[in-house]
Amino acid sequence: SESRTAVLLEPFVHQVGGHMSMMKYDEHTVCKPLVSQELSFYESLPLAMRQFTPQYKGIVSVHLKKDSLGNLTLIASPNLQTESCGRLDNAIGDSSVTIWHKCKWAASTGTGSEHTLVKWSHTQVTKTFKDSCPGKMLLRTELQYRTDSLLEDANGNQPERNSYNPWGLHCHRQHLNRMSSKHNENKLHQFLLLENVVSKYNYPCILDLKMGTRQHGDDASEEKKARHIKKCEQSTSASLGVRICGMQVYQVDTGHFLCKDKYYGRKLSPEGFRQTLHQFLCNGNHLRTDLLEPIILRLKALLSVIRKQSSYRFYSSSLLIIYDGQEHKENMAPLDNHLHFQKTNCTTSHGPNPSRVDVRMIDFAHTTFKGSKCNHTTYDGPDHGYIFGLENLIKILQNISEGK
Repeated sequence: SESRTAVLLEPFVHQVGGHMSMMKYDEHTVCKPLVSQELSFYESLPLAMRQFTPQYKGIVSVHLKKDSLGNLTLIASPNLQTESCGRLDNAIGDSSVTIWHKCKWAASTGTGSEHTLVKWSHTQVTKTFKDSCPGKMLLRTELQYRTDSLLEDANGNQPERNSYNPWGLHCHRQHLNRMSSKHNENKLHQFLLLENVVSKYNYPCILDLKMGTRQHGDDASEEKKARHIKKCEQSTSASLGVRICGMQVYQVDTGHFLCKDKYYGRKLSPEGFRQTLHQFLCNGNHLRTDLLEPIILRLKALLSVIRKQSSYRFYSSSLLIIYDGQEHKENMAPLDNHLHFQKTNCTTSHGPNPSRVDVRMIDFAHTTFKGSKCNHTTYDGPDHGYIFGLENLIKILQNISEGK
C-alpha cells in the first residue's frame, strides 16, 4: 500500500522566483513548507479573492530520505488531512517511471546492456509511461529543459537564454541541504498543497512580481526590516510599488525559455522595468499584443477586489502573470523570411481572439488581516502600497498597448 500512497516530490520546474522550494506533488498540485500565517490566510480567504489565488488543497506530511549513494529526496505521505486531489497514479504508472529512469541511467553510464534495455523500454513501457500522470510531466519537461543546471558563467554573469529555468533547481538544492543539516530523516514536516496554476499551459510564460512598497512582515527583526527597506529603496519597489522577482518567457525562434531572476529585477530602473515587461510579452518574433487587453482587464478586476479588502496587508507577496508561449494560429502574423527579429525590438502581431491569460497572487507567509490567528498589528483600510503597484503596472501595460 505504501507504493500507492507515498509520493516522490520533484522540483517544480516552472518556479521562477522566491527562495523557498516549490515541489511538484502531481500534475495539478504543488506543495511548499507550511507557514502558519499562510495557512491562516488560505483558511479564511475572502470569496472575492479566490479567483486570484491558487486553490488550497490541504496539508501533507513530508520526510527526507537518503539513498545508499547519499542522494537526498523528499517523500510525501498523504494523510487524513489531505483532500482528494488526484493521486499520482497507480503502481503501474509509478513502475513505468522507475523503468524509464533506469533506462536513462543505463544510457548515461554506457553499460553493455543499454541498447537492449532502451529498445525494451520503447516497445513495452513508452505507452504506459506516456499515459501516466508523472510520465506526461517528465516527457514534457525533459523536452523543454536541459538537465545540466548552469546558474552563471565564470565571470558570475547569468546566461540570458536557457532551455530550462535554473531557479527552481537552485532553490530545491538549497532547501534539501538546509533540511538535511537541521533534521534527521524520520522527522515529519508539514507542507501545504496548492493548485498548480500553470498546469494547463504547454509553454508557461511566467512573470513573478513582488508587490507593494513594503516587503518586511510585522514579525521581522530590526536587521531584516532594515535589509528589506534598503532593497525597496534601491529598486522599483519604492518608485513603482512593484519589482520583478523572476521571469520565464518562451522564445519561438530558439525553442528555449528566456529566464531572469530576482537579482536581475532588483537592479532595474523604472525604464528597465518597462522594457522587461515588454520583453515578457515578446516571443522572439513579435510582441504578443493579443495578450495586453486580457491582462489589463484581469489586473483591473484584481485592483477592484484589493481596494475592498480592509485590514489586509500583503507584505512580501507576489503576483504571477501567466500566458501560454504556444500561440493560437489565428493570433500569428505571417513573417517575412528575410527579416531578423530581435527580442528587444519586436514587431507587433494583432489577433482576433484574445489568448487565455491568468493573474494570481501567491506567497502569503507575511500577510496580515483582522481576525488572523497570528499575532500582528491590525491595520485599517486597504493595502495602499499594493494598490500603488497595481495602478503603475496597469499604466505601463496600457502605454505598451498604445505603442508608447
